[in-house]
Amino acid sequence: MKQRSFVHPQTQAEADQRLGAASARCWSSRAGITDVRTKCILPPCGVMLAVLLLALVGCTSEPSKPAEPAKLEIRTAELVTGRVGFQKVYIAARGWARDAQPYRIQSIPTSDGNGHEGKWALWRSSFASPSQHAVKTYTWSGSVAPDAPPHGVNPSSEDNYSPTNSSTQIFDIAFLKVDSDQAVATAQKHGGDKVLEKSPDTVVTYVCDWNHNTNELIWHVIYGTGRDSSRLTVAVNASTGEFIRVEK
Repeated sequence: MKQRSFVHPQTQAEADQRLGAASARCWSSRAGITDVRTKCILPPCGVMLAVLLLALVGCTSEPSKPAEPAKLEIRTAELVTGRVGFQKVYIAARGWARDAQPYRIQSIPTSDGNGHEGKWALWRSSFASPSQHAVKTYTWSGSVAPDAPPHGVNPSSEDNYSPTNSSTQIFDIAFLKVDSDQAVATAQKHGGDKVLEKSPDTVVTYVCDWNHNTNELIWHVIYGTGRDSSRLTVAVNASTGEFIRVEK
């Protein structure tokens, strides 16, 4: 007579336990969990949660937008009087030579304005240094005209200086008390108003220099782009603002 084989209840439980442990090790292996000396070391819950959140963010985040192109800066012309234009370059000139002194200040006409109010966007100031026997010109630019120098102070190269040259007679800046807007106001009372009334498109330019014959600083208010082609040129004392004469 055959005897039926049976598994002792305790033995069956141990078998189930061993099967469960094997399944757990298999699951852990698939999940990428390291088995060290047959013991499963699970990562901390916080680490797993952080990894999961990063994965979700990576999947749901929108692609980065391209950077917006930089906006072009739109400048307007900076029109100033002659004395202001001179002051903007004076420090640079004294940096070039400690004994630098001016001998001419003049406006440079551009398409930015017409000079009727004594203002331009370009002013050129010329300096001489007796110790260095040299002259140098500095142009201040507030212009936006296509052919104008860059905005700010623009120095030129040096040239030779001769104290006996009548066109480069230096002067003390203390004599420059009257600005170009005041000079044109005086010139308007001595024929300038009639010129602009007849030809409103006439530009007004300015030259300030020292007259060694009369020992005075003079603003030459020029109704035109230059003395040779001007409709009218009026001399005004740059220290007192008084009318001197009609030069043309």
